[in-house]
Amino acid sequence: MSTSSFSRRTLLRSIAAGGAALAAPTLLTACSTSGGGHSVSNAGKSLTPWPAYLPFAGPAPDLPGTADGIQPGYLKYPQQLADAVHEKPGSGQTIKVMTITYGTPPGSPGQNKFWAAINEALGVTLEYTVVPDSDYMTKMATMMAGNDLPDVINFGGGHTLPREAEFVAAKCADLSSYISGDAIKAYPNLANLPAYVWQDMGRIRGRLYGVPVQRSAPGNCLWINNDVFTASGMKDGWSADDFLAVAKAATHGKKYGLGSSAPLLFGHDVHTMAFGAPQEWKVDGGEFVSAYTTDEYRAGLEYMARLRQAGLFEPNVLGTSTVDCKTFFYNGTVASMPDGFGALSTSVPSIDNAFVLDAAVPYTPSNGAKPGMQRAKGAWGYTALKKTTPDRIKLILRVLDYLAAPFGTKEYELNHFGVEGTHFTRNAAGDPIPTKRGLSESNVNFPVKYLCDAPQVLYLPGRPDDVRRNHAWQTKVAPMLVRNPRFGLQSDAQSRVGAAIDTIRTDAIGAVVSGHKPMSAWDDALKKMRGQGLDRIAAEYAEDYASNH
Repeated sequence: MSTSSFSRRTLLRSIAAGGAALAAPTLLTACSTSGGGHSVSNAGKSLTPWPAYLPFAGPAPDLPGTADGIQPGYLKYPQQLADAVHEKPGSGQTIKVMTITYGTPPGSPGQNKFWAAINEALGVTLEYTVVPDSDYMTKMATMMAGNDLPDVINFGGGHTLPREAEFVAAKCADLSSYISGDAIKAYPNLANLPAYVWQDMGRIRGRLYGVPVQRSAPGNCLWINNDVFTASGMKDGWSADDFLAVAKAATHGKKYGLGSSAPLLFGHDVHTMAFGAPQEWKVDGGEFVSAYTTDEYRAGLEYMARLRQAGLFEPNVLGTSTVDCKTFFYNGTVASMPDGFGALSTSVPSIDNAFVLDAAVPYTPSNGAKPGMQRAKGAWGYTALKKTTPDRIKLILRVLDYLAAPFGTKEYELNHFGVEGTHFTRNAAGDPIPTKRGLSESNVNFPVKYLCDAPQVLYLPGRPDDVRRNHAWQTKVAPMLVRNPRFGLQSDAQSRVGAAIDTIRTDAIGAVVSGHKPMSAWDDALKKMRGQGLDRIAAEYAEDYASNH
């Protein structure tokens, strides 16, 4: 196996190769003028304690979860809901918010009754700037380079922003004194977030600068139309050749076995990890090894190119937005799509019984490796606050605490289902079933759930069989889940050049898999990534890892 592994012992040797690139200016040079010149590493710093954990004593699940993120399953909705918040967080203040969305624009609070209801419950006016996933990098770079910042900024979705950690440390509020240790008890719903969520968000310079958005154990999945895949020959214990045959049988006319959005790039996480590659990094004897340098990752890319050459992907994958990809999947144009595990709860009502939704179990690769699957970062993202007064910080933390109200509470019902009679009605069993308005005025299209959210549970209104089905899948794939060891760590080089390296990587994957360039272009890209600072990043992650373990 060809690998690149660097640790603190090899840091000095890496500087010669990466130092020049690290000194180059980035799009966000403005960030370095206000505190950005200081290290964001946790190594050698006094580490702020993680927030205390105070679990919510909610309704008992029908299907058990695990402490590390396999979801507890609920076959029915709780009959009695608790109050998680006893006073409105605000008293008429306006809070400017910027966050990502994977849906359609929410309109205005005057037209959107879900938005209006959230404002009323919070006692504030949320002025929302919603950034579509496809525009996130550009919009965030513009915001970070300017001085007119919103009060609340959402970072997440797996994007690598240039100098993100430097920007946060320079321009955002240090929340350590408000939420570390027992201080979090002032915000009991935030205290209900498990320890691994805070740890995967991590510290910057030893301090806490954000509130995480929790995610359960499964990461990016290949969501499949089970009806089509079963009819096409899907079977338990399938091989990579079996998967290709199934995708081929599902492809005919203008229907394709495989779809993807441009950001998820042919489902590269799904396929490279099925071929045994690490999730971005692995630790070997204290040293960090980049997945991109491994033979397994390259084998996964070669396999993806085979799938594309066979005509099994929808032809315009590299020009398809996340919203359009979901539309193609829902209407049957494609029989599968890669997406985060969170797509389960939004896809089920959108499909509306047109077919059975499942997530695929990883196939066995042809290279003899043990198939793996992405374990999600416990924090999908985090919410940072612009520097301001202590009173205003406490106000915004109260707002986030409301949005984190757990399953089994009245606040959770509003945050997730909206207003009864407007956004949902109840079936005979008491489940909140979304109305047509509820499907459009949702917490995806008005994305408060990306600011803060409760620990996720497996509950699908009125669909107990789907809950059982997915819980069985989670249990089956749990041993295959592979964690990224850099979660929660900081690297100065990653902060400065990680986005540029990621662009080299994603451009190369797109070119190679689409057939525009030969496989050797991946080898060339790998040399560029290492020259830009990939090895330096590995060394710094190893140093930060050692200080945290």
